[in-house]
Amino acid sequence: MTTALGIDVGGSGIKGSTVDLRSGQMLHERVRIPTPCPATPTAVIETIGEIVDQIAMQFGPCDTMGCAFPGVVRAGVVHNATNVDDSWVGVNGRDLLISRFGKKVCLINDADAAGLAEMQFGAGREFRQQGVVLMLTFGTGIGSALFVDGQLSPNLELGELELDGYIAEQRAAGRFFEDGELTLAQWTKRVQRYLSHVDSLVWPDLIIFGGGISGESKKFLHELQTRAKLVPADFRGHAGIIGAALALEASALP
Repeated sequence: MTTALGIDVGGSGIKGSTVDLRSGQMLHERVRIPTPCPATPTAVIETIGEIVDQIAMQFGPCDTMGCAFPGVVRAGVVHNATNVDDSWVGVNGRDLLISRFGKKVCLINDADAAGLAEMQFGAGREFRQQGVVLMLTFGTGIGSALFVDGQLSPNLELGELELDGYIAEQRAAGRFFEDGELTLAQWTKRVQRYLSHVDSLVWPDLIIFGGGISGESKKFLHELQTRAKLVPADFRGHAGIIGAALALEASALP
């Protein structure tokens, strides 16, 4: 298998592309459709179907598919549903995808997927064999993935930490700056508080700053101070798509 379809389900958009598994590169422009509201299992699966059909018509079909999902996923079953409808909880999302598409499918936490992409081909590749790497994705919420000597510790929900009386992602998610609710300075101050906290909890060697907003990292990353080395994600907002495709062959999945 040299290619796979990667799908990334987000709180605001669902995105997909065919990915070259040998290089980690997307083989065409991503297809994006806004996340349905409410984002129920039926609605999300149908939206994924629209993306799969568009890709098949424009770029050809693909027999395997990985899907990144914003929540805890264990053996295909969704255990929490961050930024999508609560009706996902308890649902075997992998089985739904297999039933709908008839493909070989895996379902993985979205930050874990992004981390797989960055560890295999991106900003974390020098730490694939040794070291502690924390991947953080700032978008509708805050996702997190932890790798120890290249091995993924799945479903680490550090965006759900309580910090200063608030759930961290309800204060420092990327959407607060992207939607204009906070100025860059205000948002950066909140992100600094969060980074300092998780840096002291996990003690990583490297923190990879990801999510779509990482494409603007030149505006703010130099303002953030961490004990660990702090770098932007190489794949920016595409890491979830790429990692979802790679997840089918990953050795450490929930």
